[in-house]
Amino acid sequence: ALCTSGGGPASTGMKENGPANGSSTMTTPLASRNHPFRVYLGYDSHEDITYEVAKFSLEKNSSVPVHVTPLKRADLRAQGVYRREQDPKQSTEFTYCRFFVPYLNNYKGWALFTDDDFLFLGDLKDLIDQCDDRYAVMCVQHDYTPTAHVKLAGVTQESYPRKNWSSMVLYNCGHPANVGLTLDVVNEKPGSFLHRFSWIDDDSLIGAIDYEWNFLSEWYKPYAGDRLPKAVHYTEGGPWFPDYRNTDYAEQWMGYLREYEATLAAKRKLCPYERFSKKGNAPLPGYANSDTKWTWKDEEDTQK
Repeated sequence: ALCTSGGGPASTGMKENGPANGSSTMTTPLASRNHPFRVYLGYDSHEDITYEVAKFSLEKNSSVPVHVTPLKRADLRAQGVYRREQDPKQSTEFTYCRFFVPYLNNYKGWALFTDDDFLFLGDLKDLIDQCDDRYAVMCVQHDYTPTAHVKLAGVTQESYPRKNWSSMVLYNCGHPANVGLTLDVVNEKPGSFLHRFSWIDDDSLIGAIDYEWNFLSEWYKPYAGDRLPKAVHYTEGGPWFPDYRNTDYAEQWMGYLREYEATLAAKRKLCPYERFSKKGNAPLPGYANSDTKWTWKDEEDTQK
């Protein structure tokens, strides 16, 4: 049954279920004060600020309660959940962490995963209302071929079927198809298996969401007029990188950055990626470490 209907309970993030005789209607909240909707955001220590701005924008614009959890690889490894070795093809610390969501949600209910490089401009209730129990997962089904051949982390950019589908996923955690997404599967299967949702045998169990909820900056043409995407995904580089300061919807991201920083008790320092440039562009001024650029050699030196 669809989690949304023409009105009534769906307008408050409620899932409507009616008995066979149609005599009454029961409602089960997908997001309530006692049970906020679970959101898992990717987290990479090189760009903490992207997580913070994504979380800030999501919470600010959501009209329903949400509970946001950062998927930190170090924490999952310490808990014995994450057992994979470093994959030379992975470009973020959370590349594989996203597939633990059904497990972390106790294989119950619905939950959302997105990469950290998102900016939420729409009300999450509008996305929650699309949850459809027929599907094991729901996502934006891009036909995407990356324009950059090397990712910002220095990893070769690969093009493969269903590219970027797993960057924003609504998981129906209790769906029978997701029972197979065990800890062993997530820790042992190759990235190609996981990112293509290959644990789901039936493609009809993969539901579609409009691309406005995973709007790939520099890939999709910006909307005309005042219309904005529900969620911008700066997949090829966001405005926190000096080299991508003028990417599409950079102004919106910088605006939310300023709002977030206004909530801090003390001035923050720039993250490594905010100080990383291949073109010699300067970091944002006005921070304690604005004059200290960062390179991958710095990362190698700290690991020696």
